[in-house]
Amino acid sequence: MKLIKNYAGRLVPDKINGMTQIPYKGIGKHKPKGFKAKPIIRSCADYPSDGNKIVANLKEALIKSGIKDGMTISTHHHFRDGDALTNQLFDTIKELGIKNIRWFPSASFPVHSHLLQYLEDGTIHHIEGSMNGALGRYTSNGKMKGIGVLRSHGGRYQAVQDGEVHIDIAVIAAPTADEFGNATGDRGKTACGLLGFALVDSEYADRVIVATDNLVPFPCVPWQIQGNNVDFVVKVDNLGDPSKIVSGTTEVTKSPDRLLIAEYIAQFFEDAGLLKDGFSFQAGAGGINLAFAIYLKEMMKNKGIKARFIRGGSTKYLVEMLEEGLTDYILDGQTFDLEGVRSMRENSGHVNTSPFTSYNYHGKGNFAQLVDVAVLGATEVDLNFNANVVTHSDGYLLHGIGGWQNALFSKVTILAIPSFRDRIPVIVDKVTTLVGPSDLIDVIITERGIAINPKRKDLIQATKNSNLPIRKIKDIYDEVIEITGKPEKPNFDLNKPVAVVKWVDGTVLDTIFKIRE
Repeated sequence: MKLIKNYAGRLVPDKINGMTQIPYKGIGKHKPKGFKAKPIIRSCADYPSDGNKIVANLKEALIKSGIKDGMTISTHHHFRDGDALTNQLFDTIKELGIKNIRWFPSASFPVHSHLLQYLEDGTIHHIEGSMNGALGRYTSNGKMKGIGVLRSHGGRYQAVQDGEVHIDIAVIAAPTADEFGNATGDRGKTACGLLGFALVDSEYADRVIVATDNLVPFPCVPWQIQGNNVDFVVKVDNLGDPSKIVSGTTEVTKSPDRLLIAEYIAQFFEDAGLLKDGFSFQAGAGGINLAFAIYLKEMMKNKGIKARFIRGGSTKYLVEMLEEGLTDYILDGQTFDLEGVRSMRENSGHVNTSPFTSYNYHGKGNFAQLVDVAVLGATEVDLNFNANVVTHSDGYLLHGIGGWQNALFSKVTILAIPSFRDRIPVIVDKVTTLVGPSDLIDVIITERGIAINPKRKDLIQATKNSNLPIRKIKDIYDEVIEITGKPEKPNFDLNKPVAVVKWVDGTVLDTIFKIRE
């Protein structure tokens, strides 16, 4: 393995875990060739003629799936920090004496710190998925045996579809399922909403195991996962804690500075001419974004404006907009609270989607391109409008990419950030890790002012007579550094890559190196 400089000027490895890589070439410059990956053909003769695919337990399902050393095992994260199944899964894999598993989750959460022991003992070789919290710190300390790979939600689907990642066994947690394997997430005692992140796993994996704690008679309707893609069904006592499916990120901020940012976002919508009948938007589930949604809702009501669709992650605030007639549809990629789960069951305009329709860059278009405005967060942004969401200024890997990269392709992308956190600047001279190239980031909104990317002359012109505090990003940066001082850069071991960031097209955008102690 050697490090080479990509189009963005970042050092990236030419090989990752033995596989040759393509360095980032620039936005839209890498075009895929060839055909999509093909799942294995199966015969009905190999399955019970009565359609009953139930096996006794997870251990039996794994054995019947032919589990062996070095396989790729996938899981999904719709249960968020309430997930219990993934930890049970790797307890079972350990019990079977299996080693060197590539874990391919759609995301991880603090609950998965349980798996550190299996990274230590070699049960798990490396992770290709978000490495949050303790898993991220473990990776940054150079302890993982392989190199971690971070992909966006769309990039994960693309990697499987394109044959970059082959899933041997997919284990899908389903709040409700039938004995044939049809499954849904919108009902049951551990209802989590949709199961869209598990869709590609069900379609392409060699073997698919559905685990459920709510087994219903055939047919399970609606089915978000189709039973004809499922090999085995396991009834378990409990998939997780539904109270932890709702995370702290779904609470509205109470900080005056962050509320001011939210107010600025809503006002920018109006002053820039973005707020008009039939518009669409996407906002995350962080405290600032939730507050913004409340401001925007009141503005829409006062002006008699209706959105055509809102791109979710859904929250109760978006559900209120739908049920009050302020939007025709929520196109939901991930359900962030239990009101979103209820709405998905009850409202025909609340539509569950998958990363294929929403975010897959190697397709004939996706929903992200149709969104008028996306409001996102970041851990860092720099003077050139590049952004970072996976590491902090200390260099530690603590977050995944999620749908963030894919949402950058909206017509206007706004990063809503405090200018500093805990006296550490968020606006920096150069981002620690490049996750979002500057060409796709249009506006940065902080409590100290709003910076518009010089490339967006249309937005600059539209807001030139606004009362909003439009400023140059360098001026905001200088003001912040005057308050916080300029922190030292992390001390990286450039001979020890521990993880890479993939761009949405599968090329390597940046490298995360080991932190020197």
